[in-house]
Amino acid sequence: MTDTPMNPMNKAMNPTEPLKPNTNGMLRLFVYGTLKRGFWNHDRFCRGVLTVEDALVRGRLFETSSGIPVLQVPEEDILTVGTIDPRTDAATQAHVTVLMSNPEPTPDRHQKNATGGPWGPVYGELLTFDDPENRLPAIDRLEGFHPGGPSLYRRVLVPVCMNRRKTLAVWVYIAGGNSTDRFKSLPNGTWR
Repeated sequence: MTDTPMNPMNKAMNPTEPLKPNTNGMLRLFVYGTLKRGFWNHDRFCRGVLTVEDALVRGRLFETSSGIPVLQVPEEDILTVGTIDPRTDAATQAHVTVLMSNPEPTPDRHQKNATGGPWGPVYGELLTFDDPENRLPAIDRLEGFHPGGPSLYRRVLVPVCMNRRKTLAVWVYIAGGNSTDRFKSLPNGTWR
């Protein structure tokens, strides 16, 4: 067996690394594609996940010609954008979730977007981790997210609904500013 360097975009978590107790907060991540259970990136990047729950976000789902899903969410649903500091992002997520427990009235969640199409539910999984300092940089690399620079995907904090009742602020990777016009629409809100 030869030691070949792994492409940084495909760098996975070390599968032999022991799980660590939580010292720096929780990380909640909404996944709708290859990081879901049963898909190729779940085992590589989600080892040590504490919980996996069905969840949904408001948005529109597409599939690229290479079969990879891409999500759009309404700009008004973006609570903040991810940074290069996993600790700060985990703390921001926790803070915003607390603020959301006492929500202010919000506009109609079924309004139409700028192109006239309705936003609908996009189904996926809510993953909870206790190691944001290790987890977030690895998944950012996988998703091509480079805070402050050109990115394949943007990591943003949005409201995620679980069991149609509980809403949390959760990180999700969305279209990085590229047009989705050339992508296949997935109107049922589910990828594969």
